[in-house]
Amino acid sequence: GGSPDEADVDVTPLTEGRAMSDINLSPSGPPETVLPSEPAALSAQLAAAGSDRDAVAAVVVAYPRSSTAWAALGALGRDPVERYAAYRVGYHRGLDALRGNGWRGSGYVRWRHESNRGVLAAVNGLVGAATGIGEQDEIERLSIFLRQLDPEWPPADLA
Repeated sequence: GGSPDEADVDVTPLTEGRAMSDINLSPSGPPETVLPSEPAALSAQLAAAGSDRDAVAAVVVAYPRSSTAWAALGALGRDPVERYAAYRVGYHRGLDALRGNGWRGSGYVRWRHESNRGVLAAVNGLVGAATGIGEQDEIERLSIFLRQLDPEWPPADLA
């Protein structure tokens, strides 16, 4: 047992003998993920809660996997740390939802699809919350991530 002799190692370049057409590039770009719609009851409860932080927190308890609910709670956070924490949970719940729907760490998740807005709002909120606590690396990383998810970021109708 030791290292193989040089003659036993294949040093043929990986591209030798292959035409460029063997590389499969999609003409439409990266794959796109569209999340399923949130339950209508969630939207109704968030609308009824309005800017009442405790009422929004109750919606989060009822729908703990919803990025939309966590983003709404983040928007009503009482201080920068509370906002950061809620948006961070929304971001991670969003990643869980994306992965559960076929996203593999790259590809589009566009704002124009209403069902994607919760996760994008959580990521965007996390950028703002990270700004509030001076987390510069995260601000830069997430700002790039948003533009990778949706090349048209920021959308004109971002609330």
